Amino acid sequence: MKLYNSYTNKTEDFKPIEDNKVKMYVCGPTVYDYAHLGHARCYITWDVLYRYLKFKGYNVTYCRNVTDVDDKILKKAEAENKKPEEVSQFWYKQFENSMKALNTLKPDVEPFATKTIGEMISIIKDLIKNGYAYEANGDVYFRVKKFPKYGYLSKQPIDKLESGARIEVGEHKEDPLDFALWKHDEKFGYNSPWGVGRPGWHIECSAMSRKYLGKTIDIHAGGADLIFPHHENEIAQSECANGCKFVNYWLHNGFVTINKEKMSKSLGNFLTIDDLLKKYDSNTIRFFILTNHYRMPVEFSDEALTSAQSGVKRLLNAKKTKINENLDITNTNEYKEFVEAMDDDLNTSRALAVLFELANKANKDDKDAYTILYKLANVLGFNFEKTELSDEDIQNALKHVSKVLGENFNTMEDLISCRKKAREEKNWDIADKIRIALQESGILIKDTKDGTVIEAA
Repeated sequence: MKLYNSYTNKTEDFKPIEDNKVKMYVCGPTVYDYAHLGHARCYITWDVLYRYLKFKGYNVTYCRNVTDVDDKILKKAEAENKKPEEVSQFWYKQFENSMKALNTLKPDVEPFATKTIGEMISIIKDLIKNGYAYEANGDVYFRVKKFPKYGYLSKQPIDKLESGARIEVGEHKEDPLDFALWKHDEKFGYNSPWGVGRPGWHIECSAMSRKYLGKTIDIHAGGADLIFPHHENEIAQSECANGCKFVNYWLHNGFVTINKEKMSKSLGNFLTIDDLLKKYDSNTIRFFILTNHYRMPVEFSDEALTSAQSGVKRLLNAKKTKINENLDITNTNEYKEFVEAMDDDLNTSRALAVLFELANKANKDDKDAYTILYKLANVLGFNFEKTELSDEDIQNALKHVSKVLGENFNTMEDLISCRKKAREEKNWDIADKIRIALQESGILIKDTKDGTVIEAA
């Protein structure tokens, strides 16, 4: 298996530190608002990596943190006259619901920053003791120039960074490049050797990663926007505190863009996951994201999501047979092609092509094709279970059937009644036209002893 390492800018063979164990850390959300499509891309991407590593037989410990102490959270708490923990708990729940709706697996460990303050203080004390950090009026800063490899991840020379560095009002830095490990804060702070304050954002991930995964980990992943300064600072403080390499493989997903601009809350051009799910299901969003290589930017448009929706229907509408749990899929050509694609730095677009091939075979009555499709699609996180039909689904289906039959149907009850009458009169042509037209719209109609039922195809 090969992965592109952002630190070396090379595609490298993946070799975990311990035989079959993989320690994987992903920077999680700062919980103060709704998660958007950019977050969906990040967490779906690393959900697929997590699933694939497990599929390959690795014993994975996936840690994704929750930043629940931050300037944005405090600002929102003040604006809404609430306690910071009320804000963070509410928005964490919204994030959790969004991730569940996207069918992402829950990480093995999901630590909260506020529960790891002691570990942060411990690391900061070590950095001060070893001369890598200093206290100034209740703040603590990291001495960037004491770490010669600073800037290596982001490929920014120190002189270039210096030219853009500034000391803000109220800061007491020795050097403009130095960054905060601890911030003096009498109102929302925690007790520390340097007075009441709270941690800087970067130290949070270093502490949580070390506590739950160890001093050196296999994979650290996140969005490309975190490379500088967040991940750069994590490397500096972790390696100086621990005296060893922090991460073996740095992985970063590309941005989601709208009109060629990065999607972000600061630009105000973001779409929340909740709003998106009102129009498209989780399979469609996942398909849209996985059609593109994870390192490349993804341009959002309704056309792209509609195309993804059609692709998902091709997979879900494959002719279904009973899943053969005992089938050894590892000897099949499709399995080998799928693994070859995913081993090539998670080439999900090639992996999707394998799924389409299997869907075609299933439709031609290949007895094992659907089982292989079902199992491989699960590795990419697609949900093949039946979903509830929305009002929009039903209305679209009624329009299609009305067009096919040349007769207007305003409700599904009217349509079912028409089909029932046709069957009673042995008018099989009309009954079949209704059934086929509904299936073309993604709806199955079934006759049971309890009556006629409809469900998603």
